[in-house]
Amino acid sequence: MFPYRDDNPTLATPVVTLLIITANVFVWLVVQGMGAEPNLSRSVCELGLIPGEFLGRLPDGFRVPLGPAAVCVLGEGRSWITPLSSMFLHGGWFHLIGNMWFLWVFGNNVEDSMGHLRYLAFYLLCGLAAAAAQTFMNPSSATPMVGASGAISGVMGAYIVLYPRVRVHMLVILFVFITRIVVPAYLMLGYWFLIQLLGGSLSGEQGGVAFWAHAGGFITGAILIYLFRDPELVEKHRALSKTVDGLAYRER
Repeated sequence: MFPYRDDNPTLATPVVTLLIITANVFVWLVVQGMGAEPNLSRSVCELGLIPGEFLGRLPDGFRVPLGPAAVCVLGEGRSWITPLSSMFLHGGWFHLIGNMWFLWVFGNNVEDSMGHLRYLAFYLLCGLAAAAAQTFMNPSSATPMVGASGAISGVMGAYIVLYPRVRVHMLVILFVFITRIVVPAYLMLGYWFLIQLLGGSLSGEQGGVAFWAHAGGFITGAILIYLFRDPELVEKHRALSKTVDGLAYRER
């Protein structure tokens, strides 16, 4: 299932959401060379978060295979900033596009609820918490962790608290069969969260998915929204939503 839009109007242009998307695309194009080697492997090795290295559980010189012809040697140029830098790296085109699409669908309304600067701080904190969750669950891991999905999971956690009954339009793809369905946000996001818990319990980070980062980011966002939301903006958004729903109903 893939969400492609929601029935949730916005109060203002989601400036920070757009800037975050722009920053991720810029890093992918310029720093990671659109996935071409050696840029991709170098960026993942130097700027990705490796839990075992970050916690000092892996020795300098430890060799981490990244692919058939790429090896990451620990202790060569990485720094404490990798929990942050890893949030702006991706492993491929689909990884980037999928993450940015989820951020656009859910991020604009979460930004609406707290304002631009608060939202930026919220997003970064959720990303760091997601990295901490994955590191805690796999403290000796030598697998580099990259991607914005931990921070975006925090945005989704905030969304389910703020707008649980908003309709989310989704594509359902079953082999060659494709259809569209509309479900409330709590159903779509709740199902997604359960998949992360199940995936983390069964496979950890096998298959290249940091399930515990997703779950940790989601929980963090659902908690932090109570501290970061602006009650006045939330009320304005609810008033706007009622107005839009009323117009939509009269036009049908």
